[in-house]
Amino acid sequence: MAHDFLVFFFIFRRLTCVLLLFSLANAQNVVVFQPSSLTATGPSVSALLLGNTLDMSLTVRTVSPSNTTGNISPPSCVSNVTQWVVTKEQVGKAAVRVQLRLDKSLRLCGENDTDCCTNPLCVLETLQVSACVNGTPQASLLIQAKIYALLVPAVAGSDNNTAIPNQAFQPLGSCPCDLTSRACDVRCCCDKDCSTEELKLFVSHCLLGPFGGQVSPSPEYQCSVQLTENSPDWFPFLCVNSPPENNPHLGLFYRGGVIKSKPGPRFQSPALSAPVPVNVYIEGSPILTVTDEYLTIPQKVLGQCVNRAPVAFLKNFKVECVTLLNTCPTASPLQTQPPDLNIQVNNGQGGDVNVEVTEEVVTDLSQFITRANVLPAADESLVCENVTLAIDYQIYWKGNGITSINLTHFIGTIILNGSVSLTTRYSAVFLNGEFMGEPNSGNPGYQVGRPVIGGIANTSGNNPGSIQRTPINLWKSGSDGLCVTNENRPVLFGENATSGCLLPVSGEYLAQCDLLRQAVRSLQEALTTAIYVANSGNPDPLTVADWVKISFVTLNSSTATGNTRSSCYGIPYHQHIHVWSLITGMVDGVPQRNIHAVQVSYSSTTWTLDCGGGAVSPCVDSLETQLFPITSSVTFTDIPVNAGPPKTRFQINFTEYDCNRNDVCWPELAFPVTRYYTGEPYSQSLAQGLVLVFFFIVASILGTPWRQIRQAWNSL
Repeated sequence: MAHDFLVFFFIFRRLTCVLLLFSLANAQNVVVFQPSSLTATGPSVSALLLGNTLDMSLTVRTVSPSNTTGNISPPSCVSNVTQWVVTKEQVGKAAVRVQLRLDKSLRLCGENDTDCCTNPLCVLETLQVSACVNGTPQASLLIQAKIYALLVPAVAGSDNNTAIPNQAFQPLGSCPCDLTSRACDVRCCCDKDCSTEELKLFVSHCLLGPFGGQVSPSPEYQCSVQLTENSPDWFPFLCVNSPPENNPHLGLFYRGGVIKSKPGPRFQSPALSAPVPVNVYIEGSPILTVTDEYLTIPQKVLGQCVNRAPVAFLKNFKVECVTLLNTCPTASPLQTQPPDLNIQVNNGQGGDVNVEVTEEVVTDLSQFITRANVLPAADESLVCENVTLAIDYQIYWKGNGITSINLTHFIGTIILNGSVSLTTRYSAVFLNGEFMGEPNSGNPGYQVGRPVIGGIANTSGNNPGSIQRTPINLWKSGSDGLCVTNENRPVLFGENATSGCLLPVSGEYLAQCDLLRQAVRSLQEALTTAIYVANSGNPDPLTVADWVKISFVTLNSSTATGNTRSSCYGIPYHQHIHVWSLITGMVDGVPQRNIHAVQVSYSSTTWTLDCGGGAVSPCVDSLETQLFPITSSVTFTDIPVNAGPPKTRFQINFTEYDCNRNDVCWPELAFPVTRYYTGEPYSQSLAQGLVLVFFFIVASILGTPWRQIRQAWNSL
């Protein structure tokens, strides 16, 4: 991963080059393209034309290298017919943005189609754009166009998602990445809607693991595989009859329960599950009302508030929408009556639930209203009653259905004397019992790339002794790289990362080192507010054994004695998170990784104003700022599994009973009554095994061989 400082340096250097070219072109009254050559992989491409652009015309033509020299022909003001349209836009006194747009459809041709692409590589050509004055070329731009056709399905896809069966029985479906009905999903190689030509484009980048349809097969000791060709005669009596619903991936998206085995003979095939209703909810599917309409609430889409956005199952959100009011609102959502909110919702199990609405009147509107414009005449004020200030949904769920919905509607009276800026808040929280429905990071071990789950002690609510989840974050680089505008990103399991931001500091701050250290320390500590970390990917908030306490290493504050006017010692500029993980078991041959310990430490440095190279203004002006880096990183270390005592020479050479190096494994003959079998308690498996042995002995004693022996004995 590239460091944010290098990215900032390259962006700064590129911007400096553009400014230098602009100044040079303006000073010498010449015209240049910036950049002078580029590659087009899409239907549009743009560049800047710098310099004296007065009375400048643009021509575009298709060129090709010479067969003898291999060079491109010199610029020319004579254009030819191309499939590109060139436009220009003045963006400054001496700068013009030149844009080329492909005047051709990128759709792959079908039967009897025209104006389309006959091959997947739709456009492969070299273009030359010339800037001319009075028929004389002044500058040229070389464009290498290499554009592939767009993959548009023959049957247009709809907004309907592919219906996946009940997660409690088939949590991932036969092809989990098949998200769009009747359309090919990119990188989903098990999607039946993808044609052979489409698969060739991403066949080497297929989604791996269960999400790509590669679900682990059933273990060979399961009774469900007894119909295989090479099953031995004794297989029905020694196989393991565990319900297929106990899939190792069960609960990956929600906290489910383990299904117990039904009593019955071990040689019977497991009964098939009951048919799943077609209207069950899955994670991310929209919630429907009894009239088959979406349950909608204002949400943000692409940064903008949308008044009617569907609520997705198991997707929590909390948004704020700002509206400028000049008159009293008369329509939804700012003016909503209780009957409009008290509706019936499809519960996903063939029934329905009512939305229980509770109205609360807010008298203090300081958190919702900001005055934008005040009129001097007081008699022109308007009184707006029952204006919606906030809507909070609490949706309780279990399995694939909804059990109840509570809605709190906050309203207030707004007096308009001019215009006001109203900030309304909308939220939806899914609760499984008393706990918020939050996604897990594995089952049971962590999955690589999933967020590390942190926690803090819950001191409020109905479960004060539980652990409340909270993220463990790193810095996330923004557009300008400053810490004020930067966001945070979660620590992902198994992925080492380093990131940071820039903090502007002036000489006035460096004169107050204690306050500067405290400010930087507060910024770093805000990244990791958790004091616990979950040792597995699906922790229980009520089980203390599922959580590990984070170790914090504090800095020695004795380095403050060497401070000067323009420098400060002991600045905690770097936060390092060290995570130790280990393999605790196997599920269908997949190792399960848990977190053993987490340590958070800090590194200090000295911040000094750099006034060299003629830049003396920061040292002269106490308000002039310089940028100093603040970084964070995470490192994952695997703890090796204890291999136990070394093997003796007899164990190494004598392989008759070694199941790993011998086709015949005698210790597995009685697998269900050994310690290796974990499907049932050991005492129960041992008792059932002894009962089975007893029946074999009784059958042998009372059978034909013993009767013949008694007859022969009596005849003597």
